[in-house]
Amino acid sequence: MTPTPVPDQDTAVQAELSYLAEGSTVLRRFTAPGHSINTGRYETHVVPIRNGRPVQDQFTVETNGFRIVRHESAVRDFTDKAEVDAVYVPEVLDFVEQQLGADRVVSRGWVLRRSAAPGENASQPQAGLVHIDYAPEGAEEMAAAVYAEHCPDGPGFTRAVATSTWRVFSPPPQDWPLALCDFRSVAPEDGLPNTLYFVDRVPDDPLGPVDGMRRITSGSEFHHDPDHRWWYFPDMTRDEVLFFVFHDSDHSRAWRVPHSAFLDPTAQATVPRHSIEFRTFAFFE
Repeated sequence: MTPTPVPDQDTAVQAELSYLAEGSTVLRRFTAPGHSINTGRYETHVVPIRNGRPVQDQFTVETNGFRIVRHESAVRDFTDKAEVDAVYVPEVLDFVEQQLGADRVVSRGWVLRRSAAPGENASQPQAGLVHIDYAPEGAEEMAAAVYAEHCPDGPGFTRAVATSTWRVFSPPPQDWPLALCDFRSVAPEDGLPNTLYFVDRVPDDPLGPVDGMRRITSGSEFHHDPDHRWWYFPDMTRDEVLFFVFHDSDHSRAWRVPHSAFLDPTAQATVPRHSIEFRTFAFFE
């Protein structure tokens, strides 16, 4: 087993992360045409986020839940949707299959994020809350649904892994890099489900009954824990990616990684961070 890299406070930045506030427990996100609301309450905590560059070769997906990988893409313009669909989608599916040794990999879509004026670039803002895209129960339900849809004649799966492949295509340094929490510092009981509902209109009482509403899936959000060990990789280029786990049905491995964008107070960035994240489910049959 690869040892966890030794934390080095000398290579850490002190930065703010937005955690779920204590006492905030009923978590729902309602998305309606032109409007969205989240019932969670959040608070910022200043935490050390360690520079993983000096020990970047020591991280593994199996132990830490993430790694940084050199991966060149033939995509010329990541803001060109047609080119991304035609070129990047098969690239990433092949990449994930090779990284995990899975039998099948299915796309769950991609999204661009930009730290300034995202709407001008068909992008979303940076994701600045400590979260995981799938809660355990949401991941299990989604894995079964995705497999049934895309592999109707398959023999079934013994293991499913939801992952993200995250790439920056704006030049370094990044004003809002991505922080990743070492799986080994996350307690088994950490995390609360935040359930996503698609609705015609946001309910008058978001904390009231939800009977009959269309539940899509649930992610995880986290209260602050001083034991959380955070890492980032400054000055990323478009020829490398962060590959990390949302959920692995095999809990004998690193099976989830909380993460969040954060404002790096030390970065002398000249352009907003622009990135593409690609979600997949990998299946072992």
